[in-house]
Amino acid sequence: MLDILSDPAITGLVAVTTPEEMPVLETLELAEKVAKETTVRLSAVVVNRVLPELFGRSEEEIFELLRQPELTETLSVRAGGDVEPLMEGARLAVTMRRTRAAHLERLRQGLGTSVPIFYLPYLFTRFHGLRTTRQVAASLGEELGF
Repeated sequence: MLDILSDPAITGLVAVTTPEEMPVLETLELAEKVAKETTVRLSAVVVNRVLPELFGRSEEEIFELLRQPELTETLSVRAGGDVEPLMEGARLAVTMRRTRAAHLERLRQGLGTSVPIFYLPYLFTRFHGLRTTRQVAASLGEELGF
């Protein structure tokens, strides 16, 4: 994959999307139009804001058990505060990850194996500066094998 991106003789388009329904559909439409209407080829797709996997299969089973009201209450007492917002946030993140995984699968199937896809993590930050730029660069470097 790296040779495709670094060969100066190859001109191509790198599309950037997010793992959501409309951006993925628009990326697939773009890929189709580029292939049919131009001589430029799609060299890669970068998917930005990919949520991390919070739990493995066995961990998720434990998490679901801990969401039972009596256990959440016990956790809140032991933690010294209400853990319900934390539990709800984790549940929402798991749901979003699953939904977005389906969109990523649609993107993979729609592009086929000839177009590499690179993933950048969702950065949980309000401000974007040098630190954020370095995090994105490091993640992209890992995806490219640097």
